[in-house]
Amino acid sequence: MRTRSVVVIAMPNAMALDIICPSDVFHNANRMMAMDKTANAVSYQVTIVSPTKDLNVVTSSGLVIRCEKTIYEIESRIDTLIIGGFSMDYNWSSQPDLVAWLKENYMGIRRLSAVCIGAFVLAEAGLLESKRATTHWLNAEDLKNKYKGILVNTDPIFVKDQNIYTSGGATAGIDLSLALVEEDNGREMALRVAKVLVLYLKRPGNQSQFSDILLHQEATKKPIYDLQQWIKDNLREDLRVKTLAERVFMSERNFARVFYAEIGMTPCQIY
Repeated sequence: MRTRSVVVIAMPNAMALDIICPSDVFHNANRMMAMDKTANAVSYQVTIVSPTKDLNVVTSSGLVIRCEKTIYEIESRIDTLIIGGFSMDYNWSSQPDLVAWLKENYMGIRRLSAVCIGAFVLAEAGLLESKRATTHWLNAEDLKNKYKGILVNTDPIFVKDQNIYTSGGATAGIDLSLALVEEDNGREMALRVAKVLVLYLKRPGNQSQFSDILLHQEATKKPIYDLQQWIKDNLREDLRVKTLAERVFMSERNFARVFYAEIGMTPCQIY
């Protein structure tokens, strides 16, 4: 089993969720893989670090996170860097040391990511120039107006542009982290982690930060997974069981059986 380094920067006065959610996703992925003992799986060594000399990072809710070290003390290669939010005082230029460190070290990091308004740290370092990015919807206009070269998309839960990932607010960090696990270990593993975390569903990055309807998405195998993606984009179409069965070239009876086996619910219960 290969091990990759995931470093989460606990930003002072950020929402605790921005730090804890990604960390718990990778830790639970490790749990699942340890149970499977899969030889070619990718496991994670998660390190939570501080961007300042103070290892006790106080979040916006008052929760104190004790970091193992500072980001400046990391000597081994970082595979995935996650910036866990940003201070709720919105002083975007308040972390010059971290910005300088990013400018110096970003080339050696395989995946750079930011949860919520952590995107502003990447922006300050110039790493989002000419790239697509998102952030919390409340701060998207500020990101767009302050950094003119960024292609800000206010709608998606998370955005990937080359090796840089940005997400919407708070719990969107879970969706971003699950996507990273899926890249490394496949969709089935990401779904298992989502279930362990008791998530209603694993949301795709292109889902809106504002969603009127959340589709159940637990299928791991074709053709049910592909059908669910089609349903999501065609909610105004005929979604009767007969029609859905025809789309996957099954009889109604077999379709109902396969769908229930994959999802644990009937189509009527979901759609």
